[in-house]
Amino acid sequence: MSGFDGNGRRRLLEAVAAARREMSESGSASTTGPVLSRRGLLRVGAGVAGATLIPGLGNIGWAYAADKPPMGTWPAGSQGGTVYVGAAVPLTGTYAVQGADELKGWELAVEHINTGHELMKKIAPKVDKGLLGKKVQLVSADSAAKPNQAVQAEQTFINQNKVVLMTGSTSSAVAVALNKFAQREKILYVPGISGSNDTTGKDCVRYGFRQGFYGETAANAIGPILVKKFGKNRKAAFMTPDYTYGHTTTKSVNDYLTEKAGWTMVTNQVSPLGTQDFSQYLTNIANSGAEFLINVNWGRDAVLSTQQAKQFGLIPKMSLIIPYQIPFLAKEVGPDLTAGVFAATDFWWTLEDKYPLAKMFVEAFHKKYGYRPEWGAENAYVSFAHWARMVSEAGSFYPPDVIKQYEKGETIPSLVGDVHYRPQDHQCVRPVVIVRGKAKKDMKNDEDFWEVVEIVPGETVMQAPDAFGCKLGDYT
Repeated sequence: MSGFDGNGRRRLLEAVAAARREMSESGSASTTGPVLSRRGLLRVGAGVAGATLIPGLGNIGWAYAADKPPMGTWPAGSQGGTVYVGAAVPLTGTYAVQGADELKGWELAVEHINTGHELMKKIAPKVDKGLLGKKVQLVSADSAAKPNQAVQAEQTFINQNKVVLMTGSTSSAVAVALNKFAQREKILYVPGISGSNDTTGKDCVRYGFRQGFYGETAANAIGPILVKKFGKNRKAAFMTPDYTYGHTTTKSVNDYLTEKAGWTMVTNQVSPLGTQDFSQYLTNIANSGAEFLINVNWGRDAVLSTQQAKQFGLIPKMSLIIPYQIPFLAKEVGPDLTAGVFAATDFWWTLEDKYPLAKMFVEAFHKKYGYRPEWGAENAYVSFAHWARMVSEAGSFYPPDVIKQYEKGETIPSLVGDVHYRPQDHQCVRPVVIVRGKAKKDMKNDEDFWEVVEIVPGETVMQAPDAFGCKLGDYT
């Protein structure tokens, strides 16, 4: 039977039975099948979720949900044997490498949902070879990290596939745009990588949930380690990409170092996304008197700016700090540039030695894709696993039901221990991992770029839920 989830069938049958009793008592029963009164029909409608074909009930061919009116792609998107999820992810441009890693994480999660993999069941115990009896299918398109392109891709997925979940960002500008789009369209959205404070801050929405860490948590986790290592009253130059992730992360890091340790930002070099030549910015940094180069650039921008900083002689003259780790940075620039560098991150694969679920994930990912996952893939996988848990626990794809399941704030598993989502801003409360780059001679294999130096509890590094202006919208 299509269109049903959870207790929908039972409720419908109870409503139909009540309507039949009413007809029988009023003498309107028919040997050819029930013909409902208006009152009886409304009772049927109030008892179900969705417009649904009911076989074997005489002339009753459908029932309409008065208590759960259609919204977004519901109920059409959850009828039939397959539900679709849509990913708008950068596969070209500045963030292409990181986007491809994220996409693999989503692909693996969907595979694990559909096969009832042991790891998925550890996170979402009620998942069993599908979700509420349906297979999950991922559709994806290249966003090129451009908000308009991402929104257009998701609109196409809505029109063609009636997706029940949207994902993909890598750029927080995309995440913010898709947040607003999700709220307007009443379709759930879980960002992939999104480091801006605004994603669950001033641009938060009822229909969006973020699993990963972000600028404020990165700053508050790495800040104490920098102060302990390098002391107070130091001078730092920042390199910042010119959009919401860059500005909010730089502000959080600078605020911490200034307020807690008297550091001074001697210059902040802001560059547009996709910059190829950083010479003008590096010249300004070279003349600034900075002792530290805090590079907030991301993706290919981070690779190029770090390589060019070395060419300009700024590294190792200045100590490099990466407050928000870039997947594949160490691989692309080489361990000589990242050795001794501190970074905050969401996940590093050697956490498999501490967390059994991380070990299961790393092994499954490595077997399928031939390399150990970066944190983009981890974040993507867990975001989908948590969504699958919420749907299966709610017993429904109806968006407000799933949202309210998240908002219970229950303690649930992740790859880095137990976590929970805050109902006030839909941010996952999860650890931040501090890593330090390894010298080439200390690497145990060709992917052993970082050592984990601290795992900082999420509760200790997060701002109050309303500190960044979050005001969630309506359910309907």
